[in-house]
Amino acid sequence: MTEASVSRRKFLRGGAVVAGAAASSLAAPAVLAQSPVVVKMQTSWPASDIWMDMARQYVERVEQMSGGRLKIDLLPAGAVVGAFQVIDAVNDGVLDAAHSVSAYWYGKNKASSLFGTGPVFGGNPTTMLSWFYQGGGRELYRELTQDNMGLNIVGLLGFPMPAQPFGWFKNPIETVADIGGLKYRTVGLAADLMQSMGMSVTQLPGGEIVPAMERGVIDAFEFNNPSSDMRFGAQDVAKNYYLGSYHQASEAFEFLFNRDFMEDLDDDLRAIMEYGVEAASTANTAFALDNYSSDLQKLQSESGVTVRQTPKEILAAQLEAWSEMITQLETDPFIKKVLDSQRSWVERVTYYEILNAPDYRLAYEHFFPGKLDS
Repeated sequence: MTEASVSRRKFLRGGAVVAGAAASSLAAPAVLAQSPVVVKMQTSWPASDIWMDMARQYVERVEQMSGGRLKIDLLPAGAVVGAFQVIDAVNDGVLDAAHSVSAYWYGKNKASSLFGTGPVFGGNPTTMLSWFYQGGGRELYRELTQDNMGLNIVGLLGFPMPAQPFGWFKNPIETVADIGGLKYRTVGLAADLMQSMGMSVTQLPGGEIVPAMERGVIDAFEFNNPSSDMRFGAQDVAKNYYLGSYHQASEAFEFLFNRDFMEDLDDDLRAIMEYGVEAASTANTAFALDNYSSDLQKLQSESGVTVRQTPKEILAAQLEAWSEMITQLETDPFIKKVLDSQRSWVERVTYYEILNAPDYRLAYEHFFPGKLDS
């Protein structure tokens, strides 16, 4: 957003106040309705993806909490810019806001992936989202985007996504040798990770994955979750689905806002835009667990998909690959600063989480015997 547009918005707002005062003195009974501030927001998701539904949960909460003073014009990927270009559009003021993930601008700076797709050191998604808000992550994100990269944005994270499946394969896999040479889709640092394990990696937006699979551009892939995968037809191009992987063990939605736009809002509206992320995070979590679990059952019962956990040999190899990659990444001083912060947080917080957690698998098998073996 340019200085001229910001000044014009302030002038119009000020003019409305003056005009309202004048009208009030001339005709006291008349009540002038304030026009809502329209927020142009694009996602990185196809119109049919479940994540558009989750973005709407944010929209609904912001509009209701603002009493109609904010109106969000929510658009799918490609409506204004491509899925991977939303950060540029928000920076330039072409968009006021975006709903995406930080790994999508990994090509600009590898550190971006640490705020969504990184090694996480054994932390789970809730651990890492907590790091962002309580462990210094938000300040490091601001340092990266505003100080280091000079971007005119404000960014927040929301919704601790369940660990992502290793993905969809045409044939069963058991060993690292089975994935060697496969053309595979993932994003962010996970692309470097799987490349180091012998896969040939392509980074694609979600809407391009199945067409690429059909054309043979890729022959295995992951996106994020059973609902998104089912909606874009993953089950039509592969039948072996592997859950639980360290390549993307933690991620969260990235809410991007043009900095000038946010600073020009009234204080209460800016607070609603920011705290709406937290409100939507809770709603997204409940919505995701309901839909992801239900759609996983549909993939099995209606589409003949074989669902397995990622083999332990591959998981162990992923951890070794992360360890090697961390050594390389830490030659960048800022990346080392972020990784040191995450490592310190996880070492303390996850120690508590693991010791405090009962064996949920034991309890599940007690009440639903044989279910995990089916």
